[in-house]
Amino acid sequence: DPAIRPALREKLVRDRETAFLSRKLGEICCDVPLPNPLTDYLNQPVNPEALARKLARLELFQLCERLQLPKVAVEAGEGEPSAPAAHYTLTPGAPPAGEQPIYLVREGEEVAAVCGDRLYRCPAEDVRELLAGDTPVVLHDAKDWLSVGYRVGRLAFDTMLAAYLDNPSSADYSLDRLLAAVRAGEGADPLARRAAALPALHRQLNDRLQANGQLRLLTEVEQPLAFVLAEMEQQGFLVDWSALTAYGEKLQTNIHALVTAIYEMVGYEFNLNSPKQLGEALFDKLGLPAKKKNHRGYSTSAEVLESLKNLHPAVEHLLEYRQLAKLKSTYVDGLLAVRAADGRVHTTFHQAETRTGRISSSEPNLQNIPVRRENGRELRRFFTAGEGMVLCDADYSQIELRVLAHMAGDAAMQRVFEQGGDIHASTAAEVFHMPLELVTPLMRSRAKAVNFGIVYGIGPYSLSQDLNIPFGEAKAYIAEYMRTYSGVAAYMERTVREAKERGYAETLLGRRRYLPELKAGNAATRAFGERVARNMPVQGTAADIIKIAMLRVRDALLREGLKARLILQIHDELIVEAPEAEQQQVMQILQTEMEQAVALSVPMVVDAHVGKTWYDAKG
Repeated sequence: DPAIRPALREKLVRDRETAFLSRKLGEICCDVPLPNPLTDYLNQPVNPEALARKLARLELFQLCERLQLPKVAVEAGEGEPSAPAAHYTLTPGAPPAGEQPIYLVREGEEVAAVCGDRLYRCPAEDVRELLAGDTPVVLHDAKDWLSVGYRVGRLAFDTMLAAYLDNPSSADYSLDRLLAAVRAGEGADPLARRAAALPALHRQLNDRLQANGQLRLLTEVEQPLAFVLAEMEQQGFLVDWSALTAYGEKLQTNIHALVTAIYEMVGYEFNLNSPKQLGEALFDKLGLPAKKKNHRGYSTSAEVLESLKNLHPAVEHLLEYRQLAKLKSTYVDGLLAVRAADGRVHTTFHQAETRTGRISSSEPNLQNIPVRRENGRELRRFFTAGEGMVLCDADYSQIELRVLAHMAGDAAMQRVFEQGGDIHASTAAEVFHMPLELVTPLMRSRAKAVNFGIVYGIGPYSLSQDLNIPFGEAKAYIAEYMRTYSGVAAYMERTVREAKERGYAETLLGRRRYLPELKAGNAATRAFGERVARNMPVQGTAADIIKIAMLRVRDALLREGLKARLILQIHDELIVEAPEAEQQQVMQILQTEMEQAVALSVPMVVDAHVGKTWYDAKG
C-alpha cells in the first residue's frame, strides 16, 4: 500500500511475527474444548451465603460489605480446624474452675465459654472470679478485658496477639474476621458460635507460631505486655488544664495575627484552608511560580510551600499558620476533648497496629506530640506529675544504630559504641575525610541524617531533599558511608537476599514481616520491598527491646514494693510517675533494666532525667 509511510512499512516488515502474534492473542478462540454443556455457563441466581463464604475465605471482606452479603461462618476445608457449635452441649451458667483451658468470648455484659465438650452462656460478671484465678484462659484481646476492670490470673493464649504475630500486615484482627478460617456451624446464637470456634482458631494459630519459632515472643513478650499497657491506660497522665487552655488562647491570638497579615499581603480575604482559593491567591494574585497544577487547581502542599518560602513573606506566614493551627486543633483542643474526671488523659495503646511491632496510641495520640520546634515542645510543659510526685524520663541513646551495629557485625561502628564515642561525629570524620576534632556542627548534622537515613532505607534522592543538597553530593555521602561501614553495606545486601529467599524479614526475637512486594512485577513496588527488608529487622528489634524493657521496669517496681508506676512509652522513651522519695531508686531501675533488656555486642546506653513536668524531665 503506497499510503503506508516508509518508516511504518519498515517496522511492519521487521516486526512481522510480533504483529501476527498480537493479532492471534486478540482473537476470540472458538474451538476450546468445553467439558460441560453450554447451559452450565448461563447466569444462575446468586447464592448470597455461598458467595459470602467464598469471598470471606479469600479475605475480600470489604467486597462482602459492598455487595451487602450476609455475615456467615466459612466452612472448613480439608485439613482445616472445625468446631460447629452444635457439637457442644449447651449449659447455662459459668464454666467450672480447674486445669482444663477455658475459651471465653464477651459481648457487652454477656459471655460464652467453651470448656471441654460443653458450651456455657452466662452474664459476664459471673466469670470475674474464674478469670482472676489459676484456671488457664484463652481470650481474644486480653487487654480489652483488663481495660474494663477484669483481672486475668492465667492467660494461656491471646488469639488476637497471636494473629498479629502470624500476619502483621493485616488491617483487621477482629474475631469475626479471623473465624473466617474455621467453621462455627449453625444452630446457635452468634456469641456462642464465636466461642465454639475459638478452640479451633487457638490450635491453628498455636501450630503456626510454633512452626515459625514465635511462641516465646507471644508468651514472654506480647501477652505479658498487654497487662502493662492496661495498667498504663488506667494510670493516665496528669495535665495542667488551666495552663493548656491559656496556651491555646495564646496560639489563637497568634493565628489571628498571621491570618490578618496574609490577607493584607494578598489584598483580600479568602479561605486559607481551601487549596483552590489559596492557589489562586499565591499563584494568580501574587504571581509566585507554580510548581504543580492539575484539574483541581494548583498544588499547595507543604513541599511546594517550603520551596517558595523565601520568595514572599506571605508563604512563610502561611507555613507558620498551618503549624500553629495544627497545634491548636489537634493537640490543645484534642487534649481538652478527652479530659477524664480524674484530671488525666488516658490514651489507648495498640499492640496490633504497626507492621514493625511498635506500640501506637490513640485518643489522644501521645506518640505524635510534635517536638522538633519549640512551640511544639511547649506542649510537654502541660503534662505534669501529681502532688508530691515527679516524672522520671529515660530514653535509649541511638538504639537503632546500636542494633544495626550488632546485627551487621560492623567492626568500625561497634568500636565507636564500645569506646563511648559520638557516632554521628565519627561518621562525619570518615565521610568528609578529616580529623574528628575538625568536624563542624553542620557536618555532624549531615552525618546524622545519613546514619538514621540508612536505618530507614533512604536513597540518594530522599537524602538530597532532606539535606537540601545536590543529588550527586547525597549519592557520594551514601557511598562514603557504605565504604566506612562495609559491614553495614554487606548486611543490607544480605538481608534483602534472605528476605527474597524466605519471603519475609525478621527481627532478632523472631518477629516477621512478610514481603510479597519483593516478587512484584512493578519495579517501584520491588524497591519498596527491598527498603523494608533492610530496615524492618532493625526497627522491629528496637521495638522488641523497648517492650522487654517495659516488662522489666514494671516488674522491678512491683518487686521493690514501690508506688511508682510506668505511665507512658513513646518510641524509645519510658516515663515513670514516682513519689519524690522514690526518684533515685526509680532512676536506677530505669537505667539498669533498660540497659540490660537484651544482650547486644555493643552497650545499650540510657539517658535519664527527673522533672516535675515532661518538659523539665525531657526538654
